[in-house]
Amino acid sequence: MFRIVEARTAGLNIRQYTIAAPRIARKQRPGQFVILRVKENGERIPLTIKSADPAAGTITIVVQTVGKTTSLLNCLETGDAILDVVGPLGRPSEIKKYGTAAIVAGSVGTAMALPTARALMDADNHVIFIEGARSREMVIFEDEVRAASHEAYILTDDGSYGEHGLVTKKLEEILTAGRKLDFVLAVGPVPMMRAVARVTAPLGIKTMVSLNSIMVDGTGMCGGCRVLLGNQSKFACVDGPEFDASLVNFDVLMQRNAMYRGQECQSLKAFDQHRAEELAQHRAAVATKEKETAQLRAKLEKQGLEAQGETHHV
Repeated sequence: MFRIVEARTAGLNIRQYTIAAPRIARKQRPGQFVILRVKENGERIPLTIKSADPAAGTITIVVQTVGKTTSLLNCLETGDAILDVVGPLGRPSEIKKYGTAAIVAGSVGTAMALPTARALMDADNHVIFIEGARSREMVIFEDEVRAASHEAYILTDDGSYGEHGLVTKKLEEILTAGRKLDFVLAVGPVPMMRAVARVTAPLGIKTMVSLNSIMVDGTGMCGGCRVLLGNQSKFACVDGPEFDASLVNFDVLMQRNAMYRGQECQSLKAFDQHRAEELAQHRAAVATKEKETAQLRAKLEKQGLEAQGETHHV
């Protein structure tokens, strides 16, 4: 069981969780993720690690309510627990001195991109961070974005905060002004990442995208996270999640991500009808699991003491 140390709302339907996971916290690198399962027989979902505190033994993740699993997860509060958290998984971001690096992020992609932005700054790059959101209520971590960059721009689709427009608008403005970009990382909805790739590809700018394909086991065995790069198949969980944007077949990625949309909608509808009941069942299951674990630990400790006593007696 993985205890939630802190839970708080970060934006509209977006929650941030700090979780006790000391082993993961010690090994996490920017760009890596975890796969978690909230309850027994539950869905396994990948979530990028926003930050880690090895000294405190915690990691921080950000969750946007989309389907049943994220809805259940976003009902949890400080003191609740998650059944499984596996990681860190995936290849870390490639961090080196490029020169001028632009981070283009949308929605919860902002949280995913923050560790890489910080690392690029530490590597003496000039970092430009472009954050996009549908509305003011969905702009997240603005202070952290500004702290992790030399220049920060906030854009909203409806113009309710920051500049009015899409993130590609600002990216194109920067390039049109004659600024030289040596590296671009795009993280967010697939259509946004594809749009960024279309802007940078003709200019030959090295551009990476963090792909949010469907994942199950996180080891490359199930094939669920297969992505097409040119004529090659890769697995986002072990070969990624970051890939060269100029090679990604975004049409195939979008088709694969939509494969189970009907079932996801049905599952979410059923959850909404029994939300309180499912949450109560989860908390009861956690209490039972913790009780069983405590009993087993006490039994093992007793056996150890008895064995130690027998050794001393001999």
